[in-house]
Amino acid sequence: MKTVCVMGLGYVGLPTASLLANRGFKVHGVDINPSVVELISQGEVHITEPDLDICVKEAVNSGNLTVGKEPKSADVFIVAVPTPFKDGHVPDISYIEAATKALAPYVESGNLVILESTSPVGTTEKMAGWLQELRPELDVEGSVYMAHCPERVLPGQTLKELVVNDRVIGGLNSVSADKAAQFYRQFVTGEIVCTNARTAELAKLAENSFRDVNIAFANELSMICDRLDINVWELIQLANRHPRVNILQPGPGVGGHCIAVDPWFIVDAAPQEARLIRTAREVNDSKIDFVVDKVKEAAKKFKNPKIACLGLSYKADIDDLRESPAINVVKTLLTEKIGDILVVEPHIKALPNSFSLSKNLYFLDLEIALQQADILVFLVKHKAFNHINLSLFKKKFVIIDIVH
Repeated sequence: MKTVCVMGLGYVGLPTASLLANRGFKVHGVDINPSVVELISQGEVHITEPDLDICVKEAVNSGNLTVGKEPKSADVFIVAVPTPFKDGHVPDISYIEAATKALAPYVESGNLVILESTSPVGTTEKMAGWLQELRPELDVEGSVYMAHCPERVLPGQTLKELVVNDRVIGGLNSVSADKAAQFYRQFVTGEIVCTNARTAELAKLAENSFRDVNIAFANELSMICDRLDINVWELIQLANRHPRVNILQPGPGVGGHCIAVDPWFIVDAAPQEARLIRTAREVNDSKIDFVVDKVKEAAKKFKNPKIACLGLSYKADIDDLRESPAINVVKTLLTEKIGDILVVEPHIKALPNSFSLSKNLYFLDLEIALQQADILVFLVKHKAFNHINLSLFKKKFVIIDIVH
């Protein structure tokens, strides 16, 4: 198991491919975006992750990492493509299906196929079915090893956590699980735990739903405290002095490719039973409207308010905008036509294309925004905003702080 083909070169696929290449594996990375392929082939990166640029450059220069738009034969195939949801929060596994169809011609008996994408329960079984249809001469469940091993990395620490985190491996059968465990033990120092594919799929969904439910509790508390005129940050600090209480920090909602999406996979699979999980999603999504209402109320004090929205990413100190509640706050403010929106996001070079036709929207450096703004809205707890002395600005601005 020394040659690997990685399908999808995003936030998980690219770090995985470069890490394996630098561990001595011969890796071929595949992405459908030609600009991504071109960039990586030159040893450069299209995403921000500490040390990833160094890791990719070393991997490409060593000759162990090649990239292209089509797969190649390998001992191991890793699928790390997006799994968003469609309208109505229905899981969209079309990217996984497309990746399976693309790699199917290259699979041979004895190969290992691993699904790392976070997926609805039963997706690994569907992959096996698609592969069997496309390659009827193969005994997919007998001579091809298939497993689900969901990624569990934290953006900002991806390269470290790919190695040190425990990994849950769910095989279509026990032989597949063992084969996948042999592969991961070559570079993972965390514990390898084997189970079946369906349990592994639900384990990842449960992990993210647990986080979502706990964040929803904090966000609900923040809205209750606002109604009762109580400082939520002080309240949480006091409550957390209890030895068995650890309330999380509230924010403008929940974003990212996992926590804001994965709970809906459980709700879709078991809608009658997943009552708490559904409610948590609804609470966290409702926080966006809560923030917008706060801004609208503050805007009444000005004829044509200039509203500085500080932060667009879904969490602090990264450039990842996927499912970001801050973006939804800004989009709603633009739709409401409340005033000029001054966006500050130090981790990106330009606003996403979804804002291209927006009027009254300005992408500014922090210092310029502070000079122009009437209202400051803290949406992300970036370190770049830590030097702002709120006590000095209270007389100049209306401050709406969602994250401190």
